[in-house]
Amino acid sequence: MRYEVKGGNLPVVVCELGVNETVVSEAGAMSWMSPNMKMETSAGGIGKAIGRMFSRESMFQNRYTAQGGDGMIAFASSFPGEIRALQITPDRPIIAQKSAFLASEAGVNLDVVFQKKLGAGFFGGEGFIMQKLSGNGVAFIEIDGSAVEYELGAGQSMVLDTGYLVAMDASCTMDIKTVSGVKNVVFGGEGLFNTVVTGPGKIIIQTMPISNVAAVLKQFIPTGK
Repeated sequence: MRYEVKGGNLPVVVCELGVNETVVSEAGAMSWMSPNMKMETSAGGIGKAIGRMFSRESMFQNRYTAQGGDGMIAFASSFPGEIRALQITPDRPIIAQKSAFLASEAGVNLDVVFQKKLGAGFFGGEGFIMQKLSGNGVAFIEIDGSAVEYELGAGQSMVLDTGYLVAMDASCTMDIKTVSGVKNVVFGGEGLFNTVVTGPGKIIIQTMPISNVAAVLKQFIPTGK
């Protein structure tokens, strides 16, 4: 598979497939494709389907295969930002935020992962349920705004406001940290909790979480009486 990300801040990834090559996407992600792309919809088992539902993905996934020759298919982002291609290998799976997955090669597995510490899930902003990308192949994830990457050493941590973590190596751990001081909590504008990610491994941070955008827009939406 060859691919190219186009569109600037309103990105789309265009994938060029050889004959019989397959890509997998969440339901409804396809934007356009050549007529020789055959689509098959599958839940991949009831357990995986229910897990995807809880991670805010569709219960079903679509498999697109180029038949009779080379094919082309495009997947557009659902929000202004970036589409980032990640090379998934058996020794380096990725943990991503809910709804980050866009599409991947057929060798990539998408599963639900539960945060081991309940507090990290309920209060950390990234969610108790996240996505795990494993296997072998290229996966495409959606990033709100722009992406900033850091490589954390063993025991090295980064403190993030809730909602800014988009993906991390599975070797990293995530926890929450309570903002200290009543005055800081009430007047600091940063909320009650921060997310703490500890290495070793790479983390990807997004600069414009959609939840923050929704909170800003909510102020300008008139409410009915």
